[in-house]
Amino acid sequence: MLTRSRPMAISTTNVSARKHRTSTFCALLPLLALVSVPTNAALPAEAYEAGQSYSGGSLVCYQQDLFRAQWWAGPGDSPEDAYTATNSWDSPWVVDKPGACLDDGSNRAPVASATATPAEITGAGSIALDGSLSTDPDGDALNFTWAQISPQSPLATIHAPGASGTQVDLPEVEADTLYEFRLTVADATESDYATTTVLQRSGTTVPRVTEAVITAPGSVSGCPASVTLSAEGSSYPEGETFVFSWRQTGGPAAEILSPNATTTQVNLPDPGTEASYSFELQMTNGELVATDSVVIEQRCSQDGFTIPLSTLEARESELTSSPLFSQVKASIVTRENSAVEAVVPGRAENPANVQRVESIVDNSDWDFLFPVRAAEYSYSNFLRAVAKFPAFCGDYNDGRDADAICRKSLATMFAHFTQETGGHTPHWSEPEWRQGLYFIREQGWSESMPNGYGICDTSTWQAQQWPCATFADGSYKSYFGRGAKQLSYNYNYGPFSAAMFDDVGVLLQEPNLVADTWLNLASAVFFFVYPQPPKPSMLHVIDGTWQPNSQDLNSGLVPGFGVTTMIINGGIECGGSNEHAQSQNRIDYYRNFADYLGVAIDSSEVLGCAGMDRFAVGGAGALDIYWEQDWSWDPQYPNGKSYACKLVGYQTRFSAFIEGDYARCVDHFFEVNIDYSR
Repeated sequence: MLTRSRPMAISTTNVSARKHRTSTFCALLPLLALVSVPTNAALPAEAYEAGQSYSGGSLVCYQQDLFRAQWWAGPGDSPEDAYTATNSWDSPWVVDKPGACLDDGSNRAPVASATATPAEITGAGSIALDGSLSTDPDGDALNFTWAQISPQSPLATIHAPGASGTQVDLPEVEADTLYEFRLTVADATESDYATTTVLQRSGTTVPRVTEAVITAPGSVSGCPASVTLSAEGSSYPEGETFVFSWRQTGGPAAEILSPNATTTQVNLPDPGTEASYSFELQMTNGELVATDSVVIEQRCSQDGFTIPLSTLEARESELTSSPLFSQVKASIVTRENSAVEAVVPGRAENPANVQRVESIVDNSDWDFLFPVRAAEYSYSNFLRAVAKFPAFCGDYNDGRDADAICRKSLATMFAHFTQETGGHTPHWSEPEWRQGLYFIREQGWSESMPNGYGICDTSTWQAQQWPCATFADGSYKSYFGRGAKQLSYNYNYGPFSAAMFDDVGVLLQEPNLVADTWLNLASAVFFFVYPQPPKPSMLHVIDGTWQPNSQDLNSGLVPGFGVTTMIINGGIECGGSNEHAQSQNRIDYYRNFADYLGVAIDSSEVLGCAGMDRFAVGGAGALDIYWEQDWSWDPQYPNGKSYACKLVGYQTRFSAFIEGDYARCVDHFFEVNIDYSR
């Protein structure tokens, strides 16, 4: 469970109706056309016509009430059903304003409608406010008044506060800011108002103030020996003065000749055998602190065995050439961040998988499905998370229905992160299945709290591979749950950082980015497409790539929503004779999301995970994805050593999904010189 004060839903809200109104946002034009309000309307909307289809947001009069379509209403969906519906999602129609379609001769209140275009902007710029869809049921002339109601500072410039539509200029902001604007419409005696919100990003997607970078060899031959450590590649704000500090954090005692210089020589002793040394660089100006670390292997032989890089690459290719390995590698391919961060809703150049998602879940759907979400979980961030992974909602060339797979993937993922980050509060006006993405940080934790959720002891291989960053006082930063997946521990932040930036250090140094940027939703997609052997990925469960073998079937592991719960949290929520409460929540949420997204749930689909045993080695999803030293005997090499690494199912510091890790594994475990020229 997490904590966050409850936000205002990012949607258009009509106050008199006391219900959320979502709007479809159009492209921002250079000049906003001011549309006059019709003065001859007898009713606030056209009368409902049986047998006709209506798009989401449509208003119709039925009997004496004004109805609104929450989503697409088909020819057989009558507003009559809303009168007897138990839940708001049982019918596409809801009563928007009781009695609004009753013409008794008295003056009726107008109906305000406000939209903002775009709904999200980065940096200073202009947006458009539009109230031209406001109506008066009696056809009376309307007066318009626009006002900013939050925040108190900074103040936006509203060019035409008395017009039905106006341009608004937003100033530069240092932090992400949510603006709320109110439109008041009035005839001679009655009035109504609606609000709309705009999220202004500060303009920095991944803030990097300072960066410490160590340049040093990964290994050195000779006992004793010397190496040079350099911080010349580090960066910090121009004009600032930073102090550098080198220290040894592991291995036999070495001599650092210039511990406060930008570059220093280090004398390594003769330990009598191979040894591993770790060093840390810290740079600070008294307020900002940046660190980096390096591990150096010392080999006592001057003339280690030489292997061409091409030989290692051929061996790696041979070990990772199985059909399943090829399928998994294709499913976890990522796009460059520059292409990801160019994605915005409705952009014609958006990648194909993003456009598919936009066609299924648009901005108004996002607002409806997650009305109480944290502001950081924006629709733009959702699309960027999708863009990072082309296989998520991607195309298939073997006859599989990509649209159907995408809809089912979205329903599944939405259900799971609603369980992980939802409000779970029955008395809220929003049903629990629509309370997802409410929390963004783990309960009880803040960015300033040290020494949590990390294996940071530098004598451990985990800390050497994914070193914990430190605060100015030397305490370790905390890797508590952040984002839609609630990513935890440095040994998960590091691999996720490598997948996002090709650099394990970015998110270890700045774990807050997993909460504050599009990474908050990318972490959920990352977890969706990546396997956790012996468990398959959720994507491969849904698209049919994973087909259970006899061992899986004997464990009750069959395709369906239930097995995705086993993948996520099976050790806690699955097994036993009865469905656990958390698993039942996920089932309920999945049913609702599937219904909204048009996903047919077959009566034979296993939705729960009661009675299932855990995935085990030997199952169809078991895939060894980490490199470990190969201890086998090979007479063609010196001393019969293999000079090779092998695939294993347990986590090590070297991943088969990271380019170059096989060569690094061989270099780490053997006294070998790798010839990178051939």
